[in-house]
This record gives sequence, structure tokens and C-alpha cells, in this order.
Amino acid sequence: MSTVESRRRIGAEIWIVLGLSLGKAALYSVVSITARLTDGTPLAEQTATLNASQSERPWLDLTYQLLGIGFGLVPVALALYLLSARGRGSLARIGLDRARPGRDLAWGVGLAALIGIPGLAFYSLGRMLGITVQVQASALNDHWWTVPVLLLSALYNGLLEEVIAVAYLYERTRDLGWGRVRFVVASSLLRGSYHLYQGIGPFLGNVVMGIVFSWFYTSPRFREGGRRRIVPLIVAHTLLDVVAFVGYALVPPEWLAALGAA
Repeated sequence: MSTVESRRRIGAEIWIVLGLSLGKAALYSVVSITARLTDGTPLAEQTATLNASQSERPWLDLTYQLLGIGFGLVPVALALYLLSARGRGSLARIGLDRARPGRDLAWGVGLAALIGIPGLAFYSLGRMLGITVQVQASALNDHWWTVPVLLLSALYNGLLEEVIAVAYLYERTRDLGWGRVRFVVASSLLRGSYHLYQGIGPFLGNVVMGIVFSWFYTSPRFREGGRRRIVPLIVAHTLLDVVAFVGYALVPPEWLAALGAA
């Protein structure tokens, strides 16, 4: 296969993977923010709901939640399968293994703190400026399975976004000859774009998060054994969403109101 044909196949593969996952979400998000901005209602008075109930019947709602998470991870499996064509050790090459659990956890907690605290302030500022909608992180009814499902949803987001927007995209764009800066810009804009439905503030905040995460992943300084590590990003993202999802469900309403989240 010629170099041109190989590049075309890689490009087509990227579009297919993104079209099944984050690229699709980005397109819907662009349509959503367009609808919000042309609705006539200020962004600050609009609401975006995450983790909404799918049925009034608890067992059916749980079934829908688990199916959504399970099938939502299929693009992750596809991306990892496509990367496995390079042979054994494909997961280790992107750092998706248990080689250094202690360090991965420590880096993940550190990144979560680095992003989470300013992110909360950025959200509150966006609400005050009227460029961010009111985000309800959890609208699930109160069941015995509510918190476990929110934890699974947080892990799902961490796996989907970090594996595809960072690890997979970096490997494939490197095959296309992209440099580090070009990848960081593309990955960060992608991350921001599929959060546009929450408003302009979350778009900008997630672009910043994308820059930090993708720069960390590609930095030689933070490699372990000469290999990049995606696990710290998954840990950090999961922790951020756990705090957002479970915290929203447990924090008193008056605290949420003070943060502009209720």
C-alpha cells in the first residue's frame, strides 16, 4: 500500500471512530448551542441536564442507564482494537495497563485538583457572566443504584474521552505526520466542542483542560519507562465527574444555589 493510500485509510478511520463517538457529540453540541443562542432566552436562564432518568419505573431506568453506558463504550473498544493492529503491547504503548498503579493514581489525583478547583470557579464565573447554562449534573431519581450508576457514568466519560480524544487520536495523527502542537490544538478544540451545549464558558474551560491533559500525555517528562500514560488522565477525569455527579446528588440545594448550579 502506498503512503498516500495509507494516509487516506488512516484519515477515514479517524473520521469513522469520531463519527461514532465524540465527533458525533460535537456536531450535536454545535447544533444545540446554535438553538440555545437563537432561542431568545438568555443562556443563564437555560438548563442542561446530565444523567437524566429514562423511565419512571426503577428497574427499567436502571436497565436503560446500564445499556447506555455499555454501548457507549463500544467506540472505545473499536479504537483500542484498531490500535492493536500494531501487534502485542498496544495497550502498554499508550499506558493503558496496571504497570504503575501508584504513580498513575497520584498523577491522576494531582491533575484532578489542578483542573477541578479552577474549573468550579470558572463555571461560577460563567454563570455570573451569562455565558454558561445551569448544568444539572444528576437528575436521576433516588434509588439504591443511583450512586453506583453515577460512578459508572463517571468512569465511562473518563474512558471515552481520554482514550479517544487523547490516546487514539495522538497515535493516529502521529501516523499522519502531525506534530505535538498541532495534535494538542486539535484534541483540545474537539474536547471543547462536544461541551458547547453547556454554553461558551464550558467550551473554553474544556479547551483549557484539553491543553493540560494532551500536553501532559505527550510530554517526555511525564513518561514512565519511555511510554506515555493514559491512565492518569482517566483517573483524573473520572474523579472530576464523580465529584460533579455524586456531589450534585448529595450536596444541599442551598450550596448548589450559591455556586450557581441550582
